[in-house]
Amino acid sequence: MKVFYSDAHLAHRPRYYFPEGGQTEPFLETPERAERVLSALRKANWAEIVPPADFDLEPILSVHSARYLDYLRTAYTEWQSCSPCEGQAFIPGSYTIDRQMVLASNVPEQVGFFLMSTHVPVTAGTYTAALAAAQCALSGAQAVAQGQRAAFALCRPPGHHAGREMCGGLCFLNNAAIAAQWLSKQGKVAILDIDYHAGNGTQDIFYARADVLTVSLHADPNRKYPNYAGHAHETGAGPGTGYHRNYPLPAGTDDSLYLHTLDDALDLIAKFDPAHLVVSAGMDIYKDDPLSDFAITRQGIAEIGRSIASLNLPTLVVMEGGYNVEALGKNVVALLVAFV
Repeated sequence: MKVFYSDAHLAHRPRYYFPEGGQTEPFLETPERAERVLSALRKANWAEIVPPADFDLEPILSVHSARYLDYLRTAYTEWQSCSPCEGQAFIPGSYTIDRQMVLASNVPEQVGFFLMSTHVPVTAGTYTAALAAAQCALSGAQAVAQGQRAAFALCRPPGHHAGREMCGGLCFLNNAAIAAQWLSKQGKVAILDIDYHAGNGTQDIFYARADVLTVSLHADPNRKYPNYAGHAHETGAGPGTGYHRNYPLPAGTDDSLYLHTLDDALDLIAKFDPAHLVVSAGMDIYKDDPLSDFAITRQGIAEIGRSIASLNLPTLVVMEGGYNVEALGKNVVALLVAFV
């Protein structure tokens, strides 16, 4: 299996963020996450670790707006020039609630236009890292389009909370969506999100599309981020009605309940009959993850991999969350080995 990885992720090193309650906390989405996964994959005799190709900006701009990319590229420098904030820029004075509003010229207010939460601190290297993550996803998409049964994009930062021109939940560019959009030129695509949190950004991007099916299994947003998206009644809009499905799950979800729910999701994907499958793989479903209240074991993660692989679709697996760094590499290997 080809594994696409770039050292550029090391450039994204926030020190803290503001979760609910307004108190700073250490940033969980650290470079060590990707390095632990890389180390575990290097021990697997089936993993071929390669750098991504450069697809330039065109496929990224087919998902994200140009003004949003400009914000990610310039936010840190411009913020530092007017209001230094300990090496990172991310605290807006206000938030937009309407994408038709005029984009402010004042840098701190621009931040509020492009952020859906304070979980996305922008540093000097964030844009570089996010671009490299997107290139990893695109390279994986190209590999499966060219006949590979499966490929893995070791993306960092993750992406599934990022919408067309809004970042949130530790995510800046939606790697899975960018790859799916690229693959959609060759036929229908299904995106299966197995991260602990709802893939609200992916939902936002494809919500009115009938050629890309989006399916997300996650913690009930009534109690967990992103709160305002990921509910069962959200099933698409316009031409996309019926082409999005959320499966909110209760606290304590174990292997049995998760796999039973996954069976239903996989039946939905099989009926859609896509040419390619993209999996947003968040290992924060693991029972010992600091952000999770699920009870899913490593054996359960392996079963999830086997179930998804049984669809026999050309599959791109994209790294999303997972914050137990001690277990992360082993959990990723457990998921991926089913595709080898």
